[in-house]
Amino acid sequence: MKKKPQTITEKILAAHAGLPAVEPGQLIQARVDLTLANDITAPIAIDVFRRAGAKQVFDRHKVALVPDHFVPNKDIAAAEQVRLMREFAREQQLTLFFELGEMGIEHALLPEKGLVRPGDLVIGADSHTCTYGALGAFATGVGSTDLGAAMVTGETWFKVPETIKLVYHGRPRPWVSGKDLILFAIGDLGVDGALYQTLEFSGPAVQQLTMADRFTMANMAIEAGAKSGIFEPDEITRAYMRERSRRLGRFFHSDPEARYGQVRDYDLQDIEPQVAFPHLPENTRPISKVGQVPIDQAVIGSCTNGRLEDLRIAARILKGRRVAPGLRLIVIPATPWIFRQAVKEGLVDVFLQAGGIFSTPTCGPCLGGHMGILAKGERTIATTNRNFVGRMGHPESEVYLGSPVVAAASAVLGRLGGPEELGKIRGAQKK
Repeated sequence: MKKKPQTITEKILAAHAGLPAVEPGQLIQARVDLTLANDITAPIAIDVFRRAGAKQVFDRHKVALVPDHFVPNKDIAAAEQVRLMREFAREQQLTLFFELGEMGIEHALLPEKGLVRPGDLVIGADSHTCTYGALGAFATGVGSTDLGAAMVTGETWFKVPETIKLVYHGRPRPWVSGKDLILFAIGDLGVDGALYQTLEFSGPAVQQLTMADRFTMANMAIEAGAKSGIFEPDEITRAYMRERSRRLGRFFHSDPEARYGQVRDYDLQDIEPQVAFPHLPENTRPISKVGQVPIDQAVIGSCTNGRLEDLRIAARILKGRRVAPGLRLIVIPATPWIFRQAVKEGLVDVFLQAGGIFSTPTCGPCLGGHMGILAKGERTIATTNRNFVGRMGHPESEVYLGSPVVAAASAVLGRLGGPEELGKIRGAQKK
C-alpha cells in the first residue's frame, strides 16, 4: 500500500504518536522529548503537577527549568519564583535546572547545549519555543497547565496543524539577514495569517542560511500566529549538532507530493533590511521607507537575536563609532558562552567604547521586565520579537523591531536607519 505523502511536521507528529501518518485537523496524543519552563511559567506548572497528586516527573532528564526572564532577580517576587523552581528541581533531582552563572535565555541555551535534536517533539511554557524548529524539530509553546500535565505523563495532545510553505529564492541584498526574511513574511502574512499552522521555511536561499538566521526565523513564526516554524535539517544542521551532541537525531523531510494549505514564494532581491513599526510585527517597512524617526534607546539581544553572530555584526557596525548623544545602547548576550566569546573577541570593548552597556544574559527588556524599561513617549529600536502596546514599558512608548545591523546603525544615527547611511556620513565628514 502506497504511503500517504506527509510534510516534515506531520511525519514528526506521527512518529511521536505511534501512527503511520496523520493529517491536518486530526487530534493526537504524542510523547514529548523535552519539556521546559521559565521563571514566569514554571511555578504555575509546578502547582499543576502538585495538584495532580504526582510524586515524580516522567523523566528527570527531560524537564528543563530555565530562570531567564527576571534574572539576576530584580525584586522579591522574582526571587521567590526562582526559589520555587530551585527547590522543585532539587526535590525531583532534575538534571536540567540552570542556576545563575549557567543560565542563559532558554531558547538560545538549550540548542547550544545540544538538548534539542532534529526530529524531536518539544513543548515549552513560552510562546517562542518554536525556535527549535530551526533544527528540524517540532517545537511549540503551550500553557502552563498543559506543561504541568506533561511533566507528569510525558505526553500531550495536539491538533495536527496545516502547513504553509514559504519558499525563498535568490541571493540576499547587502545587510539582509534572517530577521529581515521573517519580518518580510510576517508583513505579508499578517499576525494571524498562519493561525494554528506550521510555517515551513524552504527554497534554495534557505539552504544557504546559517543556523543563527534559522533560529531567528523559527523564533518569530509565532508572530504570524503559527503553531510552529520548521526547517528541513541538512548538512548545516548536522555540523551544528556534531559540535554539541553525540546524538544527531532523526532527519525528517517533507515528501515532494505533500499537501500544503498555502505556498508563498519570496525573491530575496525584493527584501531590504526591514523595520516593524508599532504596535504589531506585521507593520513592516523597508529601511528605505522608514523616514525620520528619532529613537531614545537601542537594544541588541533576546532569544531572537542575542547570538554571537548578532553581536559580531553589531560590533562591526559600531567599531570606531559612538552612539548618538542622549541615546542608550543596551547589548545582552543570550548565554554565558556567548558572553565569554564576546569578551575574548573584543566585542564587549567595542560596545563600551561606542557608549553602550553590556549585560549578563537575561530576557530583561524584551518583555518589559527590567534592564531597559521605556518611559512615556520614548522610542526604542530592538532586535526582540514583539512590539505590542506597552511591551517594553509605558503604554505610550513605542517599540520598533529590526535586525542587529539596523539597531546598531540606528544607535549611531540617533534615528531609524541602516548601515549604508553611516558610510555616507563618514564620507561627507572626510570631505
